[in-house]
Amino acid sequence: MILTNCAACAAPLAHDAPRCVRCKTRYCNATCQHDHWRRGHKQICKRIHRGGNAEHYHADKKYKEAVAVAVEACADDTKGQTCFICTQALHWKTKEGLVRGCACRGTAGVAHVSCLAEQAKILVAEVEENNLGFDALNGRFERWHTCSLCEQYYHGVVRCALGWACWKTYLSRPETDSSRHLAMQQLGNGLHNAKRHEEALSVQEAELAMMRRLGDSEFNILIAQNNLAGTYQVVGRAEEASNMFRDIYSGRSKLVGEDHPKTLLAACNYADNLRGLGRFEEAKSLLRKTIPVARRVLGENNDITLSIRSVYAQALCTDDSATLDDLREAVTTLEETARTARRVLGGAHPLTLNIEGCLRYTRAALRARETPSPGNA
Repeated sequence: MILTNCAACAAPLAHDAPRCVRCKTRYCNATCQHDHWRRGHKQICKRIHRGGNAEHYHADKKYKEAVAVAVEACADDTKGQTCFICTQALHWKTKEGLVRGCACRGTAGVAHVSCLAEQAKILVAEVEENNLGFDALNGRFERWHTCSLCEQYYHGVVRCALGWACWKTYLSRPETDSSRHLAMQQLGNGLHNAKRHEEALSVQEAELAMMRRLGDSEFNILIAQNNLAGTYQVVGRAEEASNMFRDIYSGRSKLVGEDHPKTLLAACNYADNLRGLGRFEEAKSLLRKTIPVARRVLGENNDITLSIRSVYAQALCTDDSATLDDLREAVTTLEETARTARRVLGGAHPLTLNIEGCLRYTRAALRARETPSPGNA
């Protein structure tokens, strides 16, 4: 149900909206369906049906586009290298080029999106065929978003291409199927990672509506809300994001405890939102409580710990009432986290780039405060 808008008028669709009998293209009513038929759907209906019907046709088209974008973006980094899975430069079947969007460096981590997808499909299929349960499925499903070599998330356009690969693999399953639900989640996160936020929003809203309609667990609904709140924040719906982040943090604290990784991530997201709204004291208070817990539970090298410390430094330096000591503490914190992020995640990782950008800004702010103006010299 990723095609969430009417093909004729683009209005949002209900989950049980009427469909074309042959190709399953969805419409808000019969009038729109008849109008779309006259305006050209008649010519492509058979083609869409042969492509696996509307959702498959759409997902396959989006997947190919996303792979092309990812290959082009990674071209300089993968030039002259081969896939670590199939050992070829060009994929034998699709003829696609190579990508790398994780923390691997040198010759490691270079692969075809198709090879990464095939590897993930095989691992998930083993769990399903042997009825190993949801925990095992969830663990194997990490291959759709995490590198098997460096064990870090894929990011950017590579994450987006894998999201589409995952969705087109499982979309034909029933809504109640666990793999289909996880695939929808991967697609939403992939689109968000590639900064395709409006598309991510439609997927994430559809996912949350589906979970509520099916009566999913509170834990899973909080995960979906967290992903959606992040997109709300990016598209400028800050107050909606703030209310949702607050409820997520509160809900996770009660459900799994304050030292659970999901709760620590929720605290980081909520604090960053508070900082963006100018509520610096609330943000700093929450982060001062969270940082020692994250260091103890996750360790200094974990990306959540690095994010929490980075957000704390940003809250210190962007507060209009920041003292000279605040700025110095922010610079020291960002210098430490930048070194760790570069060592663990690599210089091209979005978190590393974000921390280093914040460090440049904070150093400049500190220099401006430390250097007396000519009139006060």
